[in-house]
Amino acid sequence: MTNYFDSPFKGKLLSEQVKNPNIKVGRYSYYSGYYHGHSFDDCARYLFPDRDDVDKLIIGSFCSIGSGASFIMAGNQGHRYDWASSFPFFYMQEEPAFSSALDAFQKAGNTVIGNDVWIGSEAMVMPGIKIGHGAVIGSRSLVTKDVGHCCKVSDEAAFCLIQRPYISKTLLTRRISPRGSP
Repeated sequence: MTNYFDSPFKGKLLSEQVKNPNIKVGRYSYYSGYYHGHSFDDCARYLFPDRDDVDKLIIGSFCSIGSGASFIMAGNQGHRYDWASSFPFFYMQEEPAFSSALDAFQKAGNTVIGNDVWIGSEAMVMPGIKIGHGAVIGSRSLVTKDVGHCCKVSDEAAFCLIQRPYISKTLLTRRISPRGSP
């Protein structure tokens, strides 16, 4: 298998990698996936590229995403626990017994990553999550609820461990250019 990346020390801009029309990316955000060997599209799990009625993955500008991070998409992925069976029969319509199965898909809402977010290696973001500007998501964190602006979350609990109030106030009240001058 050929590695999509040349080096573990250099990521690639998302704008150069993303082919899925349901992934929207801001300026200068990048994915560094050398240790997992695949482009960013494979990080958005279960995101149908051929359907436009599904949740979107929206990533802001200046985001850094570590190798193997994953974004679980597609809402309930066709599994309805409130039906007689949670099996997604609709996705096996080539089987005669399932040819008239109803589509059980339910949206969770767009997954939105703010600007200047750092997502560590192998972090997992569940469907419909909103991550605020300036947040830091630790490696292998499981993010199951929204993360506020400038919060640092870590581990499976993924709750706000530290908030940078001065940085948060500055970023949210002033527009700072990419060159560092206001």
